[in-house]
Amino acid sequence: MYVPTRLVFGNGRLSKLHQQDLPGRKAILAISNGKSVHENGALDRTIEQLNKAGIKSAVFSGIGSNPTKSEVMAGAEFARDNDCDFIVALGGGSVMDAAKAIAIMATNPGDLWDYAGGKTGKNQPLVSAPLPIVCITTTAGTGSEADQWGVVTNEETNEKIGVGGYDSTFPALSIIDPELMVSVPPKFTAYQGFDALFHATESYISAFASNMSDMYALTSIENIGRYLVRAVKNGNDMEAREGMAFANTLSGVVMTISVTTAEHSLEHAMSAYHPHLPHGAGLIMISKAFHGFFIEKHACDERFIRMAQACGMKDASKPEDFLTALSKLQDECGVSDLKMSDYGITPDEFNKIATNAMETMGSLFAANPCEMTREDCIAVLKKSYR
Repeated sequence: MYVPTRLVFGNGRLSKLHQQDLPGRKAILAISNGKSVHENGALDRTIEQLNKAGIKSAVFSGIGSNPTKSEVMAGAEFARDNDCDFIVALGGGSVMDAAKAIAIMATNPGDLWDYAGGKTGKNQPLVSAPLPIVCITTTAGTGSEADQWGVVTNEETNEKIGVGGYDSTFPALSIIDPELMVSVPPKFTAYQGFDALFHATESYISAFASNMSDMYALTSIENIGRYLVRAVKNGNDMEAREGMAFANTLSGVVMTISVTTAEHSLEHAMSAYHPHLPHGAGLIMISKAFHGFFIEKHACDERFIRMAQACGMKDASKPEDFLTALSKLQDECGVSDLKMSDYGITPDEFNKIATNAMETMGSLFAANPCEMTREDCIAVLKKSYR
């Protein structure tokens, strides 16, 4: 286990940023192309904190909800043009993911896909160390503040894959301040919360699970079962926001010890072709059929029972109880009626999506608790389709 990030957790912790040991003198301050960090004051507060620390900054606001290679390359050019020596990612998972890729390309020649894997990536070694990274997370969804990976879409090849994975792409520092999450709307609180949940559930049933990863995964699941509905229904419930922020960071740590399964491969393929599909929403759509596949195979019955108990179903005694607990959680969060068709996904794409998942993020299939074929993936998509 190696998680070298300094995690600073708690309400109001953004106001302590200037007291931290920051890894440079001028930051590229990466934010999304939306309005949230402007409207909730997080951007102004972050700039103020950097100024108090004697740090100059240049704001780059070119990151979308599913970050792309072209956005990363633009950010890297911006960092070089402004002589930035580290990067501050202020935002949710998309911003933090993009920041890791920008950090790589700000110091290395060529194209991001020279250093990526997947189907068309060249997997070349880095020439230079990436820029140091500081994350200030404004959502409870991806756990990206605690791991070394970022997910980026190559819009030219429809590959949405993890990039980075180096010791040097772990954030040097992450601020997890639940107060910054209060303004997240209920719908996106739910999407992000389920993303964190599936990081934990997939890592728990993963072939690479261990005693150490189990500890993080189960604690994350327990907190999500206890606090997600409350956070969705009342965004100002600070105990719930804090519980979800904690669960989310744990879900990031667990992915550095274990690894997620092909559920993430399938969703990344879905949103590679349909970039307006929020990652968490796509995971919700396929979650019951995906987990149900392994329950039908009796791949790890006891682990599904334990996850049902962690979700709050204390009397769970059979693996199917996990699906019951999952359905209840989705119902109570108001996300049980999500439809693939609302995002333009059609059944004639299922073969293409399954093939893309296996070709671009095939390594996650090795983490499945039993074999899952392309035909099995298509069956999961068919069962999930509405």
